[in-house]
Amino acid sequence: MNEEGLKTVLRMLEELANDISVPRNIRRGAKEAKEILMKKEDTLDVKVASAISLLDELLSDPNIPTHGRTAIWNIMSALESLTAS
Repeated sequence: MNEEGLKTVLRMLEELANDISVPRNIRRGAKEAKEILMKKEDTLDVKVASAISLLDELLSDPNIPTHGRTAIWNIMSALESLTAS
């Protein structure tokens, strides 16, 4: 379950990183979160916590469009479900 859920989150982050309608710093943050989640040396809980923290910082950007904010919330929700299972 965790492997499949992680692949889903990585796909969602990739979609956000390639969405040209969101500001560049949001796309960059999505790429950074994806890189954090793909690290081999950390445990899943550490990777998820780091990615959620990074995404939470992105939400404070006043220039993020509504659909970008919703996408980040959905990604954060999926990440939280990874640690709950």
